[in-house]
Amino acid sequence: MAWTSADIPDLAGRTALVTGANSGLGFETAKALAEHGASVVMACRDKDRCATAASQIRTLVPGATIESAVLDLADLDSVRAFAEEFVSRHDSLGILVNNAGVMAPPDRLETKQGFELQLGTNHLGHFALTGLLLPLLMETPASRIVTVSSFAHEPGRIAFDDLQCERGYTPYGAYSQSKLANILFMLELDRRLRATGATTLSVGAHPGFASTNLQAAGPFTGRAPLRSRMVLAGVRLIGQSPERGAQSQLFAATADEVVGGGYYGPKHRGWGHVADSSMAPQARDEAVAAKLWAVSEQLTGVAYLGVEH
Repeated sequence: MAWTSADIPDLAGRTALVTGANSGLGFETAKALAEHGASVVMACRDKDRCATAASQIRTLVPGATIESAVLDLADLDSVRAFAEEFVSRHDSLGILVNNAGVMAPPDRLETKQGFELQLGTNHLGHFALTGLLLPLLMETPASRIVTVSSFAHEPGRIAFDDLQCERGYTPYGAYSQSKLANILFMLELDRRLRATGATTLSVGAHPGFASTNLQAAGPFTGRAPLRSRMVLAGVRLIGQSPERGAQSQLFAATADEVVGGGYYGPKHRGWGHVADSSMAPQARDEAVAAKLWAVSEQLTGVAYLGVEH
């Protein structure tokens, strides 16, 4: 029988953190975790939107334990401030869902620290957040770190000679690089956790074709080319709902059969029930993953204590 969010076990006593939780996949993930008893922290860039989303979940899930917090993954100062506040207020973290993302803005944009926006938000921001929270995660028995990628990682490559796309920027090229970085990070973290004997699992997920605000927030601005507008129309027409799209990351976060280093997505690539998903060969390149890890530590200033090679 196909897995659905109805199969999520009782999560009472577990604390979950979901980034980008004010809409789309993040909202549906936070809601489902709250429905099954988790205490959920919704981390979002916009304070008011996050508070509104949290209020909506409280209405939909009476008795839900929900809090909202400001986290701007495009600003490492915000990431550090959020992590410090989180650790001061919580004594455990059972589930971390690295969900937030930016997709294919037409022009090259930068984070506060000067990184290309997509790599800086999708990868470096989550790399820093996870590293800062890792001691708490490792202290929590059977905790999970879910990093959300996309089958857009398949044409990606890590351009170490132009990592920030300063010499050449293409919207989808930069997006693919960031999504490949997500999987390389997830797998490298899994290898390091295994080496320590930790009970924390690092796993990946992707939503397939899901119609969410991610598409509208990136390439589909007023100056978007006709191709981008056509893609958006197609996704809205045939894409899964955010609720269905979130099934993969909910499975990765809660299902008993999940294994460290697993990557889960819709069975029929873009649609369908959750199943094991394939990764591009370059996503399994351990040398590239190790180099990206070292570069990410250098760029973010976050060292992963306890899982050093």
